[in-house]
Amino acid sequence: MSSPFPLLRLPRVVLFEVFKSLNIREKIRLSHCSRKISIQINSARLYSQKVIVVLDCLKRKIRVRSENDKDAYAIFISIKNRKGFSSFIQHILKMFPCKISTRKICYHSDLFQPVISELLDQQVKFKALTILLTQNLLFEQISNDFGLVENLRIISVANPGFRPVFSSWPQKISIKSSYWFTLESLLACTCTSITLEESRLENEDLDEVLKNWKAGGFPNLKYLNVHSLRSTNDGEHILGMNLRELDGMTIQNDDGSKNATIQLSSHCIEMSVTPFQ
Repeated sequence: MSSPFPLLRLPRVVLFEVFKSLNIREKIRLSHCSRKISIQINSARLYSQKVIVVLDCLKRKIRVRSENDKDAYAIFISIKNRKGFSSFIQHILKMFPCKISTRKICYHSDLFQPVISELLDQQVKFKALTILLTQNLLFEQISNDFGLVENLRIISVANPGFRPVFSSWPQKISIKSSYWFTLESLLACTCTSITLEESRLENEDLDEVLKNWKAGGFPNLKYLNVHSLRSTNDGEHILGMNLRELDGMTIQNDDGSKNATIQLSSHCIEMSVTPFQ
């Protein structure tokens, strides 16, 4: 009978190479073998593969996957056990360079909202975050940390009873039923990508947006999509043109550094921005 392999007696550099060769499942399972091994794996965190930690509230599980999605490990946790849920996430954060992603909507507020707030308080970055506009307390708690979120999706509901105030902005934002998102909010938005569904913005608002962009506003913007039933082709012009003239046009900002291509469809204006070449 062979004797156990003395893993922890390997030189530190060799041990780190062993950890690097393990897939996500192997590394997580090995970390539970002993406290000493867990400490060593955590010490090698900066040399480990980068992962996305997906919080799946619908299936009540956490999925840890590589950035290219070729390697993954999932664990199911009782929806009633928030302490265990949070503890497992913290364990993963010590092992891997992580970003968090929420799959669909975080319905189970008693489980997910405190976890999301806790992670953002720790300055953990989010690959994607989807929230309901009715989650007033969650929005107010995390608005200061939206800068840690790459892609924020907000699902609005009819008459939620409050108007969110953005203390910071994510890299990208998408809002379903964005009737509450005003022109002032849009002009203040610093995101690279903005998608507003079912907006109440009108032609005169879109005219103001494009004029602002031409004058140097929206410095980070690469993509804008506004769907509005109030956008009409009844003679109200945008940049001095009717919608038919504007469709397919490429405009340039005042300093000549950027171009924007405008595409129009039924009640929808889409703008793609590229550096001038």
